[in-house]
Amino acid sequence: MRRHLVRRLRVAVDALEHIVGGLGTSVLALGALVWALLVALSCLVVAGLPLVPTVFRVTRAVADRERARLSRWGPEVLGAPPLPVSTREALRDPPVRRELAWLAVHGTAGFLLGAVGLTLPVYAVENGTFPLWFWALDPEDGGPGIVVWRIDGAADVFGVWLIGVVCAAVAIGLGPRLAELQALAGRRLLAPAGDVDLSLRVAQLTATRAAALDAHAVELRRIERALHDGTQNRLVALNVLIGAARRAADRNPDAVGDILGRAQEATEQALAELRAVVRGILPPVLDDRGLSGALTGLAGACSVPCRLDVDVPGRCAVSVEATAYFVVAEALTNVVKHSGASAVTVAVRRAGDRLRVSVTDDGRGGADEAAGSGLGGIRRRVEAYDGRFVMTSPPGGPTTLEAELPCGS
Repeated sequence: MRRHLVRRLRVAVDALEHIVGGLGTSVLALGALVWALLVALSCLVVAGLPLVPTVFRVTRAVADRERARLSRWGPEVLGAPPLPVSTREALRDPPVRRELAWLAVHGTAGFLLGAVGLTLPVYAVENGTFPLWFWALDPEDGGPGIVVWRIDGAADVFGVWLIGVVCAAVAIGLGPRLAELQALAGRRLLAPAGDVDLSLRVAQLTATRAAALDAHAVELRRIERALHDGTQNRLVALNVLIGAARRAADRNPDAVGDILGRAQEATEQALAELRAVVRGILPPVLDDRGLSGALTGLAGACSVPCRLDVDVPGRCAVSVEATAYFVVAEALTNVVKHSGASAVTVAVRRAGDRLRVSVTDDGRGGADEAAGSGLGGIRRRVEAYDGRFVMTSPPGGPTTLEAELPCGS
């Protein structure tokens, strides 16, 4: 029961984050809608005709922000083709019409859903904590929020607190549904039409396939270098030491023990390097302990204090778990080497058919994917699995790395 409640609370908090993001884009949509109506009214006296193209550009900018928001929280919403040049063509263009319809829906219904979704937890906190500060109010002023009656005694205070509990229950129970309803218009109207979606998807998969082949080639070269520069040299040294021991057995028997000791040390080093290569291909710890246990080992071995939060019911595909493991491993390596952070948080959650990995540190920020810090390798590995990789690292920090992988239903 406790685990179920914690999971429901996490889902509600996640939904609240979606609702707040949707409320932000709905405010932008409402502003764009007002501008579109003003331009439409001014067109009645011809003065607004030169401003009509700005309506399409503003609508596209707001719609692209909503596409990006929806893509962060679920299946990717692909962008629309470029805007037509002329106003007449734009008015006949189906994607433009769908964006204008979305503007009207999201700027009104989306704003109302966002306001309700945000108000419920605010009332829950305000009314739920009312017994702690009711004494500071004049009884004639009533209570917080929707409470307008006189607060006179413990019974009235209890009633206000009970309203807070109800608001909290409604927010936890209906919050995810409100977030889904708020996103519904965007997923229906901002997604490209079937034929356009298919062509864009083919192009995306072609690029993904090329990235997968490049990532595979890079991985093969890495394994080849590891075997050639490390293990092979250890084995050559071992062969030389065994030959020296055979010759010393006749000429200098007292030196045989020292040579064999060096040979044993070379053997142990070769075995250690072979294990490292094998772990680089597919860590055995994933099979033995699962993703949660493997990440626990990574967090424990990190020299920067690492907080781990894993909520992955059941097992994902082996390739998905391996990709998530390598993302976290490379991210923690970058944190230790480059960030100067004092703490790092790793969160891994499964939401439906997506596995989401987030690594956040409080370091100096300014991470550059083109600087050769391993971030490009993380992106290639994630995108090769048809996943998404996003990194934000403003100067001064914090740095947040997010990866999303498809993991089936």
